[in-house]
Amino acid sequence: MPLLSPAFLAIEQIDDRVFLGVVLRSVLWSALGFAALTIALFWGLHDMLAGHGWLAWLAAAGGAIGSALLALVLFVPIASGIASLFSERIAAAVEQIYYPGLPPQRPASVTAQTLDALSLGLRVLVMQGVALVATLVVPGFGAVFGWFVSSWAVGRGLFVAVAMLRMDRAHAAALYRANRTAVLAQGALITAAGMVPVLNILAPILGVAAMVHVLHRGHPAAAAVVGRT
Repeated sequence: MPLLSPAFLAIEQIDDRVFLGVVLRSVLWSALGFAALTIALFWGLHDMLAGHGWLAWLAAAGGAIGSALLALVLFVPIASGIASLFSERIAAAVEQIYYPGLPPQRPASVTAQTLDALSLGLRVLVMQGVALVATLVVPGFGAVFGWFVSSWAVGRGLFVAVAMLRMDRAHAAALYRANRTAVLAQGALITAAGMVPVLNILAPILGVAAMVHVLHRGHPAAAAVVGRT
């Protein structure tokens, strides 16, 4: 399997109704959340300072502006996080088109999926701490190390999450090790896309789709495991 073909296949499917629906839901929920926060801050501060005349309106306006600035910084990460919650729907859309003969999904337990996410999060936290220290000591090396940490975390996290939609954690981890190079390559592309406006909202969706292709095409053992589970 060519190293980057999973990403290209994911991009080809970007106009899929399921993909676009996830994007729309992610953007709308994020926008509604920040709109509600802005309104709550405005009227909350205004009511707290009721009776202070122009000071109440000034404080309320300042809170609303602060909320808007916060939205500019956090809108995309939150929208991306919401999009990642629809990974099962995205994976099913990919499998329906490219792998229609697969048996029904038999996902790992919620406990196993949660433990894997927590384990990955702790490892990333430690490695990002090391990257931060390295950046302060050797700026160039630290930045490169941080990039590899992000690429590894995104790739490994998405691949195992997709795999655990069809198998237990042990099999998912084994297939990750068998496809580590392809997973890291997709993770690097997703990390890069996350730094580009507009693409950063699509990145988690394309990432999940790409990992479905890595899972089903990347190694002969994958077909055997999926068929058994």
